Amino acid sequence: MSFQITVQPSGRSFTADGSETLLAAGIRQGIGLPYGCKDGACGSCKCKKLEGTVVHGTHQSKALSEEEEAQGLILTCCATAQSDVVLESRQVTEAGAFPIKKMPVRVASLARKSDDVMVIQLQLPANDVMQFHAGQYIEFLLRDGSRRSYSMANAPHTLEAGAPKVELHIRHMPGGKFTDPVFTTMKEKDILRAEGPYGSFFLREDSDKPMVLLASGTGFAPIKALIEHMQHQGIQRPATLYWGGRRPADLYMNDWIEAQLAHMPQLRYVPVISNAAPEDVWTGRTGFVHQAVLQDHPDLSGYQVYACGAPIVVESAQRDYAAAGLPADEFFADSFTSEADKVKAS
Repeated sequence: MSFQITVQPSGRSFTADGSETLLAAGIRQGIGLPYGCKDGACGSCKCKKLEGTVVHGTHQSKALSEEEEAQGLILTCCATAQSDVVLESRQVTEAGAFPIKKMPVRVASLARKSDDVMVIQLQLPANDVMQFHAGQYIEFLLRDGSRRSYSMANAPHTLEAGAPKVELHIRHMPGGKFTDPVFTTMKEKDILRAEGPYGSFFLREDSDKPMVLLASGTGFAPIKALIEHMQHQGIQRPATLYWGGRRPADLYMNDWIEAQLAHMPQLRYVPVISNAAPEDVWTGRTGFVHQAVLQDHPDLSGYQVYACGAPIVVESAQRDYAAAGLPADEFFADSFTSEADKVKAS
C-alpha cells in the first residue's frame, strides 16, 4: 500500500509504500530532503511530523532520543509510513536532487597526502556525466553488497570535458573493508562501482550571511569543493575556514588553502591543532577546532555554519553554536559516520 507524503512549507509531495523509508522514497522521486548517513546514526534527516503515523527502524538514540520522538520528531532515513504523512522540513529545495546514477568508475590516480590520507582521482563515464552539487558524496558498491560513502572534494565546474574526474580524500581505517585495499592493493586503472550523488550538504546561495566553514580531518574534502565553487561563482560572502587535526600533518592540503587565499580576499583560514608534539614546533592555534570558532565569534546569531568531519566535532558544534545564538536552520553538516559508528545503532 502506498501513502501520500507531503512536505511543508513547500507543499511538495511524493508517495511511499510500507516497505521503503520516507527518505528513500523522496530520493527516488527527486525530493531534496535533508540527510547525511542514511543509517540512523547522524540525525541530519531529523524533522517534525505534523500528521500521520510512522514506524522507526534501528537508529541511534543520539540521532533521535525518546524525548524527541515523543515530541513528534522523526528520522526520515529509517521511518516508514503507516498512513498519509505531513512533514515539516524547511530544507526541501528543487535544486537539491540531481538524478542518482549507478556507474563504473576508473581509478585515474592515487596520491598519499599523509601517513593515513589518500587522495584518489576517479574517472567518471564521459557519455552520461553525473551532475552534483559541490559538497555531495558518492557511494562505492562493494562485492558483498555493502556500501562506503566518500565526499567529492572538487566542484562540478572542474570536470574536464571528455574525461570527467572527481576527487576523494580517504582516511585509512585499519581493518577497513574498503580503506585497507585503498592503501595496499588498489592501483591505477582499477574499475569500481559507484552510485551518486547523495547528500544535502551544499552551499545555500540565497543568503548573504558570513560563513564559518568547519572541518576536522578529511572533513576538509567537501569544504574544499565549497571553496572551489565560491571562487568559480564569484561569491564574495566573508568566510572563515577552521580546519582541525591532531598533528600538523593532518592538515594534508594546507598549501592548497594558502594558495587560494591569494585569490580570495573574502576567505580567512584558521588551522587548529589539538595534540601537537614538541617536534612539530607548532606556534598556531591549539585545542578543539569547534571551540576556536567560539573564541573568535562568541555571538553566532548572524552567521551560517557548514561543518564536516568526525561526529563528535559536528555534534559538539551544533550544540555549542546553538547556545551561542546560531539559528538551527543555519547549521549545515556532513557527519562522517564510520561503519563502527553505524553498528552502534540501537
